[in-house]
Amino acid sequence: MNTSVQVISNFQLTLAFIPVVVVLLMMLHWSLKAGFAVYALIRMLIQLLLVGYVLTTVFAAEQSWVVMLVMFIMVSAASWIALGTVQIQRRQLYPLAFVSILLGGGLTLMLVTQSVIGLSPWFEPRYMIPLAGMIFANAMNSISLAAERLSAELARNIDYLSARNEAFQAAFIPTINSMLAVGLVSLPGMMTGQILSGVSPITAAHYQIVVMCMIFGGSGLSIILFLWLAKARFS
Repeated sequence: MNTSVQVISNFQLTLAFIPVVVVLLMMLHWSLKAGFAVYALIRMLIQLLLVGYVLTTVFAAEQSWVVMLVMFIMVSAASWIALGTVQIQRRQLYPLAFVSILLGGGLTLMLVTQSVIGLSPWFEPRYMIPLAGMIFANAMNSISLAAERLSAELARNIDYLSARNEAFQAAFIPTINSMLAVGLVSLPGMMTGQILSGVSPITAAHYQIVVMCMIFGGSGLSIILFLWLAKARFS
C-alpha cells in the first residue's frame, strides 16, 4: 500500500478557492453580507498558516510543558468563543465554560491518550495536540449551543430543570447526528487523512471509532458540567 501523501503545490491550492470565489460573488449579487465571510476566510488562512509553523516548532521541541501550554491556550480560546451566543453574560460564564471544557474534555483526552492509545512519551505532540483539538472544538460548540438554549429557555420563565434538559438535548443534536451519519453520509477528516496517508481502512476505522467515542464523551461531560455549574449563576 502506498504510504506517501500527495503534495499540494501553491497553484493547486489556489484552485481550491474557485468555488469560494463563486459563492462570494453570488452573495454580493444577492446583496448579502459577504464581509463577514471574507473575514472568516482571511482569518482561516492566517490561523492555519500560523498553526502550521507553530506545530512544526512544538513537534520538534518534544517538551511536555510546551504541549500543556498549547492545550491551555486551546481551552482558553474555546471557552471564550463558546460563549459568543450569550454576549451579555460572556464574562460571568467564562470561568464555568473554562472549567467545563478543561475537565470534561481533559479527562476524556487523558483516558484516550494514556489508556486506549498508550502514548509514549505520554505527551507525544503529534497525537496529543490534534486529539485535544478535536475534543475541545466539539466541547466548545456543544457549550455554545447549551448556553444559548439555556438562556433562551430561562428568558421564557421556564424552571431551571426543564431549561437544563432542553439545553442539553439541543446542544447534543450535532454530536448525535454526526454519529448517525459517520461512514454512511460522511467519511470523517481523521479517517480520510489516515487512508490518504496509506493506513489500512480497518485501522483507520478503529481510530475513528475511538475519536467518535472521545467526542461523544468529551462533549457530553462538558455540557453536563457547564449546566451543573451554571445553575447557581442563573438562579
